[in-house]
Amino acid sequence: MVIVAVIVVCLLLLVLAFLLPRLSRHPERGVQGALGLGGRAGGKAPGRLGRWFSKPFRSSQKAVSKSASAGRRGRGKTPV
Repeated sequence: MVIVAVIVVCLLLLVLAFLLPRLSRHPERGVQGALGLGGRAGGKAPGRLGRWFSKPFRSSQKAVSKSASAGRRGRGKTPV
C-alpha cells in the first residue's frame, strides 16, 4: 500500500513539475519533509534496525526527487 502511494506521489510530482515547474517545488518539499519525518522516526530504533527502518524512506525521498527533477528537465527540453 505504501509503495502504491509513493508511486502515485511520484507521478503527480512528475506531471506537476512538467506543467508548472516553479510551483512544483513547494509540494516536492512537503513530500520530502513527510518522508524525512518517517525516516527520522524509523532511525530511532536501536542499532541496525534503525538503518533498516529508515532505508525505505530514504529511497522514497530519492524517487520523489528524481521524478520531480525529471519533469522539470523534460519541460526544459520542450520547444515551448
